[in-house]
Amino acid sequence: MAARTKSAKDRPSYRCTECGWTTAKWLGRCPECQAWGTVEEFGGAPAVRTTAAGRVSTAALPIGQVDSRTATARSTGVGELDRVLGGGLVPGAVVLLAGEPGVGKSTLLLDVAAKAASESHRTLYVTAEESASQVRLRADRIRAINDHLYLAAETDLSAVLAHLDEVKPSLLILDSVQTVASPEIDGAPGGMAQVREVAGALIRASKERGMATLLVGHVTKDGAIAGPRLLEHLVDVVLSFEGDRHARLRLVRGVKNRYGATDEVGCFELHDEGITGLADPSGLFLTRRDVAVPGTCLTVTLEGKRPLVAEVQALTVDSQIPSPRRTTSGLETSRVSMMLAVLEQRGRISALGKRDIYSATVGGVKLTEPAADLAVALALASAASDTPLPKNLVAIGEVGLAGEVRRVTGVQRRLAEAHRLGFTHALVPTDPGRVPAGMKVTEVADMGDALRVLPRRSRQEAPQPRQEDNTRR
Repeated sequence: MAARTKSAKDRPSYRCTECGWTTAKWLGRCPECQAWGTVEEFGGAPAVRTTAAGRVSTAALPIGQVDSRTATARSTGVGELDRVLGGGLVPGAVVLLAGEPGVGKSTLLLDVAAKAASESHRTLYVTAEESASQVRLRADRIRAINDHLYLAAETDLSAVLAHLDEVKPSLLILDSVQTVASPEIDGAPGGMAQVREVAGALIRASKERGMATLLVGHVTKDGAIAGPRLLEHLVDVVLSFEGDRHARLRLVRGVKNRYGATDEVGCFELHDEGITGLADPSGLFLTRRDVAVPGTCLTVTLEGKRPLVAEVQALTVDSQIPSPRRTTSGLETSRVSMMLAVLEQRGRISALGKRDIYSATVGGVKLTEPAADLAVALALASAASDTPLPKNLVAIGEVGLAGEVRRVTGVQRRLAEAHRLGFTHALVPTDPGRVPAGMKVTEVADMGDALRVLPRRSRQEAPQPRQEDNTRR
């Protein structure tokens, strides 16, 4: 007798215990959430379903007849955040704000909640990580008290939805999406399935009510947003809150924005009384001196569309160990190592390889773009020769391994910002374009041209320390 073929009901199926993804065969790794060992057998194979055509909710219209007034942004009351959002919060928009613990996410959003609340636009702040009394203490400290700002401490998704029916807010702030769970979904709060369900329910509620929503998200140890990648695809705006907890500067950077550009950056200053926006943050990255100091050079970096003048510092000392130290802060170690190699090979500064070298930025700013290469190289050369650069000098340009100085984007915008702050001399790549009136601009083609701003001694080998005569007399 021929063997009986198994039907679809008899065949087993498998499901990921982390995200709920199902498949007809077992896999060692879930292709949805990338988790290992989470695919388990749970029953019959999923039935194949087809969807029939149903009733449409709204008729399709020519795009020119669609009313765009419903997508008009409303200000949050915080100018720097409005800059990043593209003018403010759009009704029905869902914004995900992610950042490291202690960077100031809750402080910023509590300030936004108080300033955005009014008699016609209520704000609901739901805290799932702190108690209501803890949030009230922070509100008293930063003066974020408003009669139209409602506060609730909930970790259950159904309770959060019930608060929406009762308060009927125009703005919802949830801190955070990883700590809220739905009782209808298996798994602990913060799991793949829970984060997907909570985010999906809040997004549906926001679109149906025309309510703007701000979600706080956790990050992993690598700085990426925790949870499934689908979360970033579902929301309308993704913001990254960056900053060193030991520095005052905080940056809100747009990663995704369906209502505006993603090349805007908001600058904030965190202090004891709360957090305030910085319309002109360049002063945090500079050290004002009456006398020029060796090993310092200024550059102009672009954070999104915003030019910021930053200071690069370098220090070289005699090494006491066979392998000299290379320490950086605010700079990429690989870029600094490349500049050291270029100075030694193209600039003929041979003493750098035998000395301990320390390089850093002022104010906690991180310089990652190649336009800071020239400033880093000049700061290292100045420190090696113990000779200061000319006062009121800024250096802009990317340095290649052949020693050439390459063009960078936004040179005119950078020069305009440097001229506004009182700098009178700039080193730039060739063909910089229109130069601000009253500013001396020197075009450099390679490192040899750039090093001419230093005395001749800087292009030669730095003096070696004097050796003591240990010969017995």
